Amino acid sequence: MSKLLYMEDCYLKEFDAIVKEVDGNKVVLDQTAFYPESGGQPSDKGEIYKDGSVYRVVRVYKDKGKVVHELDKPGLNIGDKVRAKIDWERRYLFMRYHTACHVLSTVIHNVTGAEITGNQIGEERTRIDFSLKEFDREKIQDYVKAANRLIDDARPVRIKMLPREEAFKIPSLVKLRKMLPESIKLVRVVEIEGFDQQACAGTHVANTKEIGHIRVVEMKNKGKDNRRVYFVLE
Repeated sequence: MSKLLYMEDCYLKEFDAIVKEVDGNKVVLDQTAFYPESGGQPSDKGEIYKDGSVYRVVRVYKDKGKVVHELDKPGLNIGDKVRAKIDWERRYLFMRYHTACHVLSTVIHNVTGAEITGNQIGEERTRIDFSLKEFDREKIQDYVKAANRLIDDARPVRIKMLPREEAFKIPSLVKLRKMLPESIKLVRVVEIEGFDQQACAGTHVANTKEIGHIRVVEMKNKGKDNRRVYFVLE
C-alpha cells in the first residue's frame, strides 16, 4: 500500500517515488502526495518525470485500497524511480475550499442543528448540501457573514492522528464510531482551533486566513428538508 504523503503534509508539492505496479497508463507508486478523488474533493493533477520524459497525471483514484495514478500515456515500468509534481494552484484552491466547507457547515450546524448531507468541491464553485426544514435565504447570508468573521480570526488549522478511542471522546466524532471499521486504529482529525474538530482525510490550509472570504452565488431547495448552497472564494 502506498504511503500517503498528503495525509501528513498538505503543502508538499514535489516528491520522489518508485513505481510499484503498472497497468498500461495506470501506475501505483510506493508513496504519493497526489490526493485521490474522494469525500467530495476532486483528485489532484500534475506530472511525473522519468529520464526526460513527462507523463501528465490526469486523474487519481483509489481502487481496492491502492492509489492509482492515471497518466496521459503509457511508458513507465515497475521499479522506475520517478519525480512527481502536483498542480499546486489547483491543489491549493481545493485546500481553501475544503477548509471553507468545514467553517460554513459548522456555523450552520451550531445555529440550526442541520446535518451536512453532501458536498462537492469544484474549480469554479463549491456546493454544500444540508438538512434544514426552513430555508431562509437571509439567514443563510447571516451564517456566511459569521463564517467570514471566524475566517478573519486567522485561526490555526491542525491535523492530528489520534488513537481510535481518544478520537471518539470528541463530541463531534462520536457518531462516526459505528461507521468506521474496527480495523481503523488511528483517526485523522482536522481541528480549527477553538471552533471545530472533524474526522477528515482531505487536504486543508494551515490557517483560516488563507481561505479568503465566502460569497454565496446560488441557493437551491432540493426537496423536503434538503437545501443546497453554492459559493465561491474571494
